[in-house]
Amino acid sequence: MRRLFGVFLAGAILTLPAFSQSAFAQQAPQKFTIEGQTAILMVSVKADKTADYEQVLAKLKDALSKSEAPEAKQQAAGWKVVKTAKAQPDGTWVYIHVINPVAGADYSVLQSIYAVVKDPMEQRSLYDLYVATGAKNLTLLTGDVAMDMGK
Repeated sequence: MRRLFGVFLAGAILTLPAFSQSAFAQQAPQKFTIEGQTAILMVSVKADKTADYEQVLAKLKDALSKSEAPEAKQQAAGWKVVKTAKAQPDGTWVYIHVINPVAGADYSVLQSIYAVVKDPMEQRSLYDLYVATGAKNLTLLTGDVAMDMGK
């Protein structure tokens, strides 16, 4: 009886990860949409990883320009990224994304890249590069323009 229970337990341990991985793989990634006419997204990046973060941003820009999604080119046209003039006291650098959002568009950096970059190895490489930058969203401010001083 013990042996039968042991075999059953071992079989369960081996098959449960397969079920959980397939359930995970079937989950659709969540869209990161932005409301309002203007958004400011502040992202901190490790001091020694700014070049890597900018490499991912360059890949994002390239992906948006090559995307077949109708809103991708509008996203690129309304998205500027500013790097602060000085590092923060903890050594990180802050990148300020100034965005004129396209309603319903996905602003997830990696998902926008993956929409164009289909090679799983390249996707994994970009994912690893991005994660290693320590990119951390600090804040997202959104709203409508209260006054346009140029008009």
